[in-house]
Amino acid sequence: MNLPVKLNDVLFLDIETVPEYENWGQLAEETQELYNKKTQYQRKEDVSAERFYERAGIWAEFGKIVCISVGYFVDVEEKKQLRLTSFYGDDEHQLLSEFKELLNLHFNKKTNVLCAHNGKEFDFPFIARRMIVHQIELPSKLNLFGKKPWEVPHLDTLELWKFGDYKHYTSLKLLTAILGIPSPKDDIDGSEVAKVYYQEKDIQRIVTYCEKDTIAVAQILLRFNNQDLLKADDIVSV
Repeated sequence: MNLPVKLNDVLFLDIETVPEYENWGQLAEETQELYNKKTQYQRKEDVSAERFYERAGIWAEFGKIVCISVGYFVDVEEKKQLRLTSFYGDDEHQLLSEFKELLNLHFNKKTNVLCAHNGKEFDFPFIARRMIVHQIELPSKLNLFGKKPWEVPHLDTLELWKFGDYKHYTSLKLLTAILGIPSPKDDIDGSEVAKVYYQEKDIQRIVTYCEKDTIAVAQILLRFNNQDLLKADDIVSV
């Protein structure tokens, strides 16, 4: 594709989200009614809002972020190395603040861009909305007000794969499969994250899953540029 960005200027990321509360009964009555109205067109007629609450994590108004994993390239001995770090836990305000600090300190140059799969529809707006909920001032890379489309510092591997075909959706799992990239979905998938978080209380399992998705996004961008994929020893957690 010959993308007009330098790999070292890209921050790859993925987020994992869950319903803000574990159980439907923990929601205030007004919130239950608002959720009922919000989801009425997504639910089948025989599915109640209460039964549908397990999917609440896909909406920033009713969900929360439990992990943000990021990856970025550095040059080490004439090779590309992908460095990974994750912000995670029960305190969403803290992990969002730590992520914002990373952006402000290390990825705030005009040439820096954020990259995710379906990021423009999900990851980027979800992070921004939850920051507003927590009264965290938006970092410049997420504050899109007044920006022209070509000024938005976001790359989306799903959008790139569409080639202008806006009715076309390709999952991360499918895209990695056809491009010969190791699947990030070899343990859990997004539908299981809430169960792992609330019932199994295994946040490290979620972090591992989130980091695998982040690696997959970086690998996809390499393939789009017809570059060699990363090997296991090219990926380092910091």
